[in-house]
Amino acid sequence: MSTMTATPPIPPEGAVRVADAFDRMAEGVQTAARCDPATVRLILTAFAAGGHVLLEDLPGMGKTTLARALAAVTGGTVGRVQCTPDLLPSDITGVTIFNEGTREFDFHPGPVFANVVIVDEINRTSPKTQSALLEVMQEEQVTVDGKAHPVPRPFLVVATQNPVDLEGTFPLPEAQLDRFLMRLSLGYPGEDAEMSLLRGSSLAVPEDLVPVLDTEAMAWLGPTAENVVFADPVYEYVLRLAQRTRRHPHLRAGVSLRASIALCRAARMYALSHGRGYVTPGDVKTLVGPVWAHRLVPMSGAATAAEAAELLDGILAEVPVPAPQGNGH
Repeated sequence: MSTMTATPPIPPEGAVRVADAFDRMAEGVQTAARCDPATVRLILTAFAAGGHVLLEDLPGMGKTTLARALAAVTGGTVGRVQCTPDLLPSDITGVTIFNEGTREFDFHPGPVFANVVIVDEINRTSPKTQSALLEVMQEEQVTVDGKAHPVPRPFLVVATQNPVDLEGTFPLPEAQLDRFLMRLSLGYPGEDAEMSLLRGSSLAVPEDLVPVLDTEAMAWLGPTAENVVFADPVYEYVLRLAQRTRRHPHLRAGVSLRASIALCRAARMYALSHGRGYVTPGDVKTLVGPVWAHRLVPMSGAATAAEAAELLDGILAEVPVPAPQGNGH
Protein backbone atom coordinates (compact mmCIF):
# COMPACT_ATOMS: atom_id res chain seq x y z
CA MET A 1 0.00 0.00 0.00
CA SER A 2 1.47 3.33 -1.04
CA THR A 3 1.46 6.37 1.19
CA MET A 4 1.76 10.07 0.62
CA THR A 5 5.03 11.58 -0.36
CA ALA A 6 6.71 13.73 2.26
CA THR A 7 6.44 16.85 0.09
CA PRO A 8 3.04 17.61 -1.48
CA PRO A 9 3.19 18.36 -5.25
CA ILE A 10 1.59 21.76 -4.63
CA PRO A 11 4.03 24.08 -2.79
CA PRO A 12 2.64 25.13 0.61
CA GLU A 13 2.89 28.80 -0.29
CA GLY A 14 0.85 28.17 -3.43
CA ALA A 15 -1.88 26.42 -1.45
CA VAL A 16 -1.94 29.29 1.03
CA ARG A 17 -2.44 31.81 -1.78
CA VAL A 18 -5.37 29.78 -3.12
CA ALA A 19 -6.89 29.60 0.36
CA ASP A 20 -6.54 33.37 0.71
CA ALA A 21 -8.37 33.86 -2.60
CA PHE A 22 -11.17 31.55 -1.45
CA ASP A 23 -11.44 33.46 1.83
CA ARG A 24 -11.73 36.80 0.03
CA MET A 25 -14.26 35.44 -2.47
CA ALA A 26 -16.37 34.04 0.37
CA GLU A 27 -16.22 37.35 2.26
CA GLY A 28 -17.29 39.21 -0.86
CA VAL A 29 -20.24 36.89 -1.47
CA GLN A 30 -21.37 37.24 2.14
CA THR A 31 -21.51 41.03 1.90
CA ALA A 32 -24.22 40.62 -0.73
CA ALA A 33 -25.93 37.45 0.50
CA ARG A 34 -26.21 36.64 4.19
CA CYS A 35 -25.46 32.93 3.94
CA ASP A 36 -23.78 30.34 6.11
CA PRO A 37 -20.00 30.67 5.49
CA ALA A 38 -19.60 26.88 5.23
CA THR A 39 -22.25 26.71 2.51
CA VAL A 40 -20.62 29.54 0.56
CA ARG A 41 -17.29 27.69 0.76
CA LEU A 42 -18.92 24.53 -0.60
CA ILE A 43 -20.47 26.39 -3.53
CA LEU A 44 -17.15 28.03 -4.36
CA THR A 45 -15.55 24.57 -4.17
CA ALA A 46 -18.06 23.21 -6.67
CA PHE A 47 -17.54 26.18 -9.00
CA ALA A 48 -13.76 25.87 -8.95
CA ALA A 49 -13.97 22.09 -9.42
CA GLY A 50 -16.09 22.49 -12.55
CA GLY A 51 -19.25 21.15 -10.92
CA HIS A 52 -22.82 22.40 -10.61
CA VAL A 53 -25.04 23.08 -7.61
CA LEU A 54 -28.69 22.37 -6.87
CA LEU A 55 -30.13 24.65 -4.16
CA GLU A 56 -33.26 23.39 -2.42
CA ASP A 57 -34.88 26.22 -0.48
CA LEU A 58 -38.07 28.13 0.01
CA PRO A 59 -38.45 31.35 -2.01
CA GLY A 60 -36.84 34.47 -0.57
CA MET A 61 -33.68 32.85 0.81
CA GLY A 62 -31.29 34.78 -1.41
CA LYS A 63 -30.43 32.04 -3.90
CA THR A 64 -30.41 34.32 -6.95
CA THR A 65 -28.45 37.04 -5.15
CA LEU A 66 -25.89 34.46 -4.11
CA ALA A 67 -25.40 33.29 -7.71
CA ARG A 68 -24.97 36.87 -8.93
CA ALA A 69 -22.41 37.50 -6.20
CA LEU A 70 -20.48 34.38 -7.23
CA ALA A 71 -20.18 35.72 -10.75
CA ALA A 72 -19.11 39.13 -9.49
CA VAL A 73 -16.23 37.94 -7.28
CA THR A 74 -14.88 35.79 -10.11
CA GLY A 75 -15.21 38.43 -12.81
CA GLY A 76 -17.75 36.31 -14.68
CA THR A 77 -20.98 36.87 -16.54
CA VAL A 78 -24.47 35.86 -15.42
CA GLY A 79 -27.29 34.18 -17.32
CA ARG A 80 -30.74 33.44 -15.96
CA VAL A 81 -33.48 31.00 -16.91
CA GLN A 82 -36.90 31.30 -15.27
CA CYS A 83 -38.39 27.84 -15.65
CA THR A 84 -42.05 27.55 -16.59
CA PRO A 85 -44.07 24.65 -18.08
CA ASP A 86 -44.05 26.27 -21.54
CA LEU A 87 -40.28 26.87 -21.66
CA LEU A 88 -38.65 25.33 -24.74
CA PRO A 89 -35.16 23.80 -25.03
CA SER A 90 -34.22 26.51 -27.54
CA ASP A 91 -35.07 29.13 -24.91
CA ILE A 92 -32.11 27.77 -22.96
CA THR A 93 -29.58 26.80 -25.60
CA GLY A 94 -30.25 29.38 -28.31
CA VAL A 95 -31.40 29.21 -31.92
CA THR A 96 -30.14 29.70 -35.45
CA ILE A 97 -31.92 32.42 -37.41
CA PHE A 98 -31.64 33.15 -41.11
CA ASN A 99 -29.89 36.45 -41.78
CA GLU A 100 -31.44 38.16 -44.82
CA GLY A 101 -28.40 40.40 -45.24
CA THR A 102 -25.72 37.70 -45.34
CA ARG A 103 -28.03 34.94 -46.66
CA GLU A 104 -26.65 32.68 -43.91
CA PHE A 105 -27.91 31.24 -40.65
CA ASP A 106 -26.62 33.02 -37.54
CA PHE A 107 -26.53 31.43 -34.10
CA HIS A 108 -28.19 33.46 -31.34
CA PRO A 109 -26.91 32.10 -28.02
CA GLY A 110 -29.27 31.39 -25.17
CA PRO A 111 -28.83 32.30 -21.48
CA VAL A 112 -26.56 29.29 -20.83
CA PHE A 113 -23.74 31.21 -22.52
CA ALA A 114 -22.49 32.75 -19.28
CA ASN A 115 -20.06 31.80 -16.52
CA VAL A 116 -22.77 31.47 -13.88
CA VAL A 117 -26.23 30.36 -15.06
CA ILE A 118 -29.13 30.65 -12.65
CA VAL A 119 -31.91 28.16 -13.42
CA ASP A 120 -34.83 29.20 -11.23
CA GLU A 121 -37.26 26.45 -10.17
CA ILE A 122 -35.83 23.84 -12.51
CA ASN A 123 -38.53 21.34 -11.59
CA ARG A 124 -41.27 23.60 -12.99
CA THR A 125 -40.26 23.03 -16.61
CA SER A 126 -40.91 19.93 -18.68
CA PRO A 127 -38.55 16.93 -18.80
CA LYS A 128 -37.80 17.73 -22.46
CA THR A 129 -36.55 21.19 -21.50
CA GLN A 130 -34.74 19.88 -18.41
CA SER A 131 -32.86 17.49 -20.68
CA ALA A 132 -31.57 20.45 -22.71
CA LEU A 133 -29.29 21.14 -19.77
CA LEU A 134 -27.75 17.65 -19.77
CA GLU A 135 -25.25 18.24 -22.56
CA VAL A 136 -24.13 21.68 -21.46
CA MET A 137 -23.69 20.61 -17.82
CA GLN A 138 -21.62 17.58 -18.77
CA GLU A 139 -19.70 18.76 -21.86
CA GLU A 140 -19.80 22.57 -21.51
CA GLN A 141 -21.24 22.98 -24.98
CA VAL A 142 -24.61 22.95 -26.74
CA THR A 143 -25.36 21.43 -30.12
CA VAL A 144 -27.82 23.33 -32.28
CA ASP A 145 -28.60 22.20 -35.83
CA GLY A 146 -25.69 19.76 -35.69
CA LYS A 147 -23.09 22.37 -34.72
CA ALA A 148 -21.39 22.47 -31.32
CA HIS A 149 -21.08 25.79 -29.50
CA PRO A 150 -18.84 25.85 -26.40
CA VAL A 151 -19.97 27.92 -23.43
CA PRO A 152 -17.62 30.25 -21.51
CA ARG A 153 -15.32 28.78 -18.88
CA PRO A 154 -15.46 28.47 -15.96
CA PHE A 155 -19.07 27.36 -16.14
CA LEU A 156 -21.45 26.88 -13.22
CA VAL A 157 -25.15 26.04 -13.22
CA VAL A 158 -26.92 27.05 -10.02
CA ALA A 159 -30.36 25.48 -10.20
CA THR A 160 -33.02 26.06 -7.58
CA GLN A 161 -36.14 24.22 -6.59
CA ASN A 162 -38.73 24.56 -3.85
CA PRO A 163 -38.77 21.35 -1.76
CA VAL A 164 -42.25 22.07 -0.35
CA ASP A 165 -44.48 23.37 -3.15
CA LEU A 166 -44.50 20.39 -5.53
CA GLU A 167 -47.85 20.94 -7.26
CA GLY A 168 -47.43 21.12 -11.03
CA THR A 169 -43.75 20.22 -10.95
CA PHE A 170 -41.66 17.66 -12.83
CA PRO A 171 -39.24 15.91 -10.42
CA LEU A 172 -35.71 15.70 -11.76
CA PRO A 173 -34.81 12.19 -12.95
CA GLU A 174 -31.74 10.45 -11.55
CA ALA A 175 -29.69 11.20 -14.67
CA GLN A 176 -30.34 14.92 -14.24
CA LEU A 177 -29.63 14.90 -10.52
CA ASP A 178 -26.34 13.13 -11.20
CA ARG A 179 -25.16 16.17 -13.21
CA PHE A 180 -25.08 18.23 -10.02
CA LEU A 181 -21.88 17.93 -8.02
CA MET A 182 -23.64 19.10 -4.86
CA ARG A 183 -27.11 19.60 -3.47
CA LEU A 184 -27.21 22.28 -0.79
CA SER A 185 -29.61 24.44 1.16
CA LEU A 186 -29.01 28.03 2.24
CA GLY A 187 -31.57 27.76 5.02
CA TYR A 188 -32.72 30.66 7.14
CA PRO A 189 -30.16 33.33 8.04
CA GLY A 190 -28.70 33.35 11.53
CA GLU A 191 -30.53 35.30 14.20
CA ASP A 192 -28.02 38.17 14.23
CA ALA A 193 -28.01 38.42 10.43
CA GLU A 194 -31.80 38.43 10.22
CA MET A 195 -32.09 41.03 12.97
CA SER A 196 -29.59 43.19 11.11
CA LEU A 197 -31.68 42.98 7.95
CA LEU A 198 -34.92 43.69 9.84
CA ARG A 199 -33.31 46.87 11.19
CA GLY A 200 -32.67 47.99 7.65
CA SER A 201 -29.00 47.16 7.23
CA SER A 202 -28.27 47.11 3.54
CA LEU A 203 -26.38 44.45 1.66
CA ALA A 204 -23.91 45.10 -1.11
CA VAL A 205 -25.21 44.97 -4.66
CA PRO A 206 -23.62 41.86 -6.24
CA GLU A 207 -22.60 43.73 -9.39
CA ASP A 208 -20.65 46.24 -7.27
CA LEU A 209 -18.39 43.57 -5.78
CA VAL A 210 -14.72 43.72 -6.76
CA PRO A 211 -13.51 40.55 -8.53
CA VAL A 212 -11.02 38.57 -6.48
CA LEU A 213 -10.05 36.30 -9.39
CA ASP A 214 -10.70 36.62 -13.08
CA THR A 215 -12.29 33.84 -15.10
CA GLU A 216 -8.93 32.61 -16.38
CA ALA A 217 -7.58 32.19 -12.84
CA MET A 218 -10.81 30.51 -11.74
CA ALA A 219 -10.59 28.04 -14.62
CA TRP A 220 -6.95 27.35 -13.66
CA LEU A 221 -7.96 26.08 -10.21
CA GLY A 222 -9.50 22.86 -11.54
CA PRO A 223 -6.35 21.48 -13.20
CA THR A 224 -4.28 22.69 -10.25
CA ALA A 225 -6.38 20.73 -7.76
CA GLU A 226 -5.58 17.54 -9.67
CA ASN A 227 -2.11 17.77 -8.08
CA VAL A 228 -3.51 17.68 -4.55
CA VAL A 229 -2.27 14.48 -2.92
CA PHE A 230 -4.85 11.77 -2.28
CA ALA A 231 -3.37 8.92 -0.21
CA ASP A 232 -4.40 5.32 -0.84
CA PRO A 233 -5.94 4.94 2.65
CA VAL A 234 -8.24 7.89 1.90
CA TYR A 235 -9.13 6.43 -1.50
CA GLU A 236 -9.96 3.18 0.28
CA TYR A 237 -12.11 5.10 2.75
CA VAL A 238 -14.15 6.55 -0.15
CA LEU A 239 -14.42 3.05 -1.66
CA ARG A 240 -15.67 1.52 1.61
CA LEU A 241 -18.26 4.28 2.00
CA ALA A 242 -19.48 3.74 -1.57
CA GLN A 243 -19.70 -0.03 -1.14
CA ARG A 244 -21.66 0.43 2.07
CA THR A 245 -24.29 2.49 0.24
CA ARG A 246 -24.60 -0.30 -2.33
CA ARG A 247 -25.25 -2.91 0.37
CA HIS A 248 -27.47 -0.77 2.59
CA PRO A 249 -30.80 -2.49 3.36
CA HIS A 250 -32.76 0.76 3.00
CA LEU A 251 -31.30 1.73 -0.37
CA ARG A 252 -32.47 0.42 -3.72
CA ALA A 253 -29.32 1.75 -5.36
CA GLY A 254 -26.13 3.07 -3.85
CA VAL A 255 -23.81 5.64 -5.35
CA SER A 256 -22.26 5.09 -8.77
CA LEU A 257 -18.61 5.17 -9.78
CA ARG A 258 -19.22 8.66 -11.15
CA ALA A 259 -20.40 9.73 -7.70
CA SER A 260 -17.23 8.36 -6.08
CA ILE A 261 -15.05 10.17 -8.63
CA ALA A 262 -17.05 13.36 -8.02
CA LEU A 263 -16.42 13.08 -4.28
CA CYS A 264 -12.67 12.72 -4.85
CA ARG A 265 -12.63 15.69 -7.22
CA ALA A 266 -14.52 17.86 -4.75
CA ALA A 267 -12.30 16.75 -1.86
CA ARG A 268 -9.16 17.83 -3.72
CA MET A 269 -10.57 21.29 -4.36
CA TYR A 270 -11.95 21.57 -0.83
CA ALA A 271 -8.53 20.74 0.62
CA LEU A 272 -6.86 23.28 -1.67
CA SER A 273 -9.41 25.93 -0.65
CA HIS A 274 -8.21 25.44 2.92
CA GLY A 275 -4.55 25.84 2.02
CA ARG A 276 -3.62 22.17 1.99
CA GLY A 277 -1.93 20.16 -0.74
CA TYR A 278 -3.40 16.89 0.53
CA VAL A 279 -6.85 15.43 1.28
CA THR A 280 -7.82 14.24 4.74
CA PRO A 281 -10.62 11.86 5.79
CA GLY A 282 -12.23 14.91 7.37
CA ASP A 283 -12.57 16.49 3.91
CA VAL A 284 -14.33 13.35 2.69
CA LYS A 285 -16.71 13.30 5.66
CA THR A 286 -17.60 16.97 5.14
CA LEU A 287 -18.43 16.42 1.47
CA VAL A 288 -20.23 13.06 1.57
CA GLY A 289 -23.60 14.66 2.30
CA PRO A 290 -23.51 17.48 -0.28
CA VAL A 291 -22.06 15.25 -3.02
CA TRP A 292 -23.87 11.94 -2.43
CA ALA A 293 -27.21 12.62 -0.73
CA HIS A 294 -29.12 13.51 -3.91
CA ARG A 295 -27.73 10.42 -5.66
CA LEU A 296 -29.17 7.90 -3.21
CA VAL A 297 -32.24 5.87 -4.21
CA PRO A 298 -34.11 4.54 -1.15
CA MET A 299 -36.45 1.56 -1.27
CA SER A 300 -39.40 3.89 -0.67
CA GLY A 301 -38.63 6.24 -3.58
CA ALA A 302 -36.93 9.61 -3.73
CA ALA A 303 -35.20 10.62 -0.51
CA THR A 304 -35.74 13.98 1.09
CA ALA A 305 -32.61 15.87 2.07
CA ALA A 306 -33.20 15.01 5.74
CA GLU A 307 -33.69 11.29 5.05
CA ALA A 308 -30.58 11.09 2.88
CA ALA A 309 -28.52 12.94 5.48
CA GLU A 310 -29.66 10.51 8.17
CA LEU A 311 -28.73 7.50 6.03
CA LEU A 312 -25.29 8.90 5.27
CA ASP A 313 -24.68 9.79 8.92
CA GLY A 314 -25.32 6.15 9.78
CA ILE A 315 -22.94 4.96 7.06
CA LEU A 316 -20.22 7.36 8.22
CA ALA A 317 -20.63 6.01 11.75
CA GLU A 318 -20.25 2.41 10.54
CA VAL A 319 -17.18 2.76 8.29
CA PRO A 320 -13.88 3.13 10.17
CA VAL A 321 -11.89 6.29 9.47
CA PRO A 322 -8.33 5.54 8.30
CA ALA A 323 -5.61 6.19 10.83
CA PRO A 324 -3.25 9.13 10.18
CA GLN A 325 -0.13 8.23 8.19
CA GLY A 326 3.35 8.79 9.43
CA ASN A 327 3.44 12.36 8.06
CA GLY A 328 0.23 13.27 9.90
CA HIS A 329 -1.94 13.47 6.77
